[in-house]
Amino acid sequence: MLNGAALPDSNGCLEGFNRKNKQSERTAFGYSNFINLLTRIRLEENQYKEKEPNSLLMTA
Repeated sequence: MLNGAALPDSNGCLEGFNRKNKQSERTAFGYSNFINLLTRIRLEENQYKEKEPNSLLMTA
């Protein structure tokens, strides 16, 4: 306990990530596919990038 007060290191970031994931699991209860849960977690963490629009336009 003294180390927690004396040292500058903290696991707060990891605890926050775990809390978000547990909340996502509660929200996703009943999903029929585990991949859907992983997708939800990645969407909430902004790890998915938007798809680039198709560039099928004709260029001269």
